[in-house]
Amino acid sequence: MEVSLSKESETPALDECWALLQRIGASPGLRRAPRLREFLDYVARRSLRDGCNQIHEQEIGIAVFGRLESYDTSVDNIVRANATELRKRIEAYFESEGSREPLIVEIPRGSYIPVFRHRPVVVESLESGFAGTASAEASEARPAVRRALFWLPWVIAGLVVAALSACCISLWMQNRAINKSLYPWKDEPTVSSLWSQFIDANRGTDIVIADQSFLLLQNIDKQVFSFNEYLNRSYINHMQTTNLSPDMRGVLNLIASKNIGSLGEFRLGQRILALDPQGKNIHLYGAREYMPPLLSRDNVILIGGPISNPWQQLFASRMNFVIEPDSNRYNPIHNRAPAPGEQTVYSTDADPLGYCIVAFLPSPDHNGKVLIIEGTSAEATEAGGDFLLSENQLSSFQKRLHAASFPYFEVLLKTAQASDTPFSTFVTAYRTYPDLH
Repeated sequence: MEVSLSKESETPALDECWALLQRIGASPGLRRAPRLREFLDYVARRSLRDGCNQIHEQEIGIAVFGRLESYDTSVDNIVRANATELRKRIEAYFESEGSREPLIVEIPRGSYIPVFRHRPVVVESLESGFAGTASAEASEARPAVRRALFWLPWVIAGLVVAALSACCISLWMQNRAINKSLYPWKDEPTVSSLWSQFIDANRGTDIVIADQSFLLLQNIDKQVFSFNEYLNRSYINHMQTTNLSPDMRGVLNLIASKNIGSLGEFRLGQRILALDPQGKNIHLYGAREYMPPLLSRDNVILIGGPISNPWQQLFASRMNFVIEPDSNRYNPIHNRAPAPGEQTVYSTDADPLGYCIVAFLPSPDHNGKVLIIEGTSAEATEAGGDFLLSENQLSSFQKRLHAASFPYFEVLLKTAQASDTPFSTFVTAYRTYPDLH
């Protein structure tokens, strides 16, 4: 017999609601998604604190995503897309670490008002009775007892098998819920299609971020050093022979001794590391500490421009879109084989945010994969990473390729940013290399 003790008719207390929201926001599914946490916090405050019965999509777009008051929600679906993702992560929370929460919150489809309700409590009780009558014919009872004793081991074995099966199913469901909370990107089909080739591969994956000290030295010295000069550190000897004052030579030596990185590129590296929260297959390196044997052993993700990350120069001859190494601040993009309607050179003089080249290529020995995220500025590089980690942008690009799975490709992205809004990217040109597979 089951007795359902439902408290759904009782209105949850405000402090219970806020405490639940804090636990959801601290869960693995939302801990590394600050924009989704801000989304949930905003609609909760408007509902619980301000008493709103309706929250419009455009209001959320302006308050949470920094859109202009005049933006068109029929064209820009950022609120709807993030609402769908937020609902998934809330559901995942209640399926995993929040499975014993006495209070449940959900954002019903077609609305942005969070609804709080008590979880029904089900108590199971067993009705037992005593049955049986004394039999006068003891001789007739004995065969029944013998038959029961004969089948008893089989009944016990069946119960053990059933219990083990139930235990295995429970463990499988728990493991599935944990994986879903640890790897939410695997529920995004296009993002998963690309990144699983690096995270779930049989070989490790190395993230190599740029060396900003090397970039600074070249800007000061007005000279670009080659990859070999970087690898064998001969550029340091060159600075010793440069006709500079002792003080300036001391400054250059001090800079050369430091391993400086870009905050934006480091943030991008951290976001990629978060795709593998258990740290099984992916590792972060600075360009200065990376070594050629690792390149032939692992997959590699190169972050930064060719001046600050010379490892990019190893792949320049295989690419159509290249940033020619130059010590000037604004480096043009060269299009080696322009298609109709494309430019030969994309200049960054008028736009310091500039462009980002994203290339997905085979490793030199064709046994691994290489992902290059190469911007004309640190901001452009970070925007290129946003493109690769966005289900909406990546799926739109895959549709343009007319491919069921990603071939090897290059894409030239133009980056832009309006006041107080995130960086946005636009596909300017691209190439695919299906024959390299």
